[in-house]
Amino acid sequence: MLELDIIKQHVRLEPDDTEEDTLLETYATAAARLVESHTGRTLYATTSAVPKDGSGNVTDLHALVLDDDISTAMLLLIGHWYANRESVVHGTTSELPMGVKALIEPYRHYFF
Repeated sequence: MLELDIIKQHVRLEPDDTEEDTLLETYATAAARLVESHTGRTLYATTSAVPKDGSGNVTDLHALVLDDDISTAMLLLIGHWYANRESVVHGTTSELPMGVKALIEPYRHYFF
């Protein structure tokens, strides 16, 4: 969903360094799933990727299209996971890296 070159730039890897590509792609998938889980919405890369019926009407009324806020949140998550490969980082108590929750919280869909 996020371009690998952008992810590499965020974690300060050279574009031609391919050694960590699989790991970064795994983190990108996990970041997208975390956003979907936290917001309760399905994430789509583009508006054209949102499913439509035969008449062209959107069928996923709570679709979430990747925008700058969501991209930034995902990059923050990926960068955090890349830098901190252990499940616990000593000296911290945060569930999500700083700023991630603030970026994705406005997109949360509440079910009643």
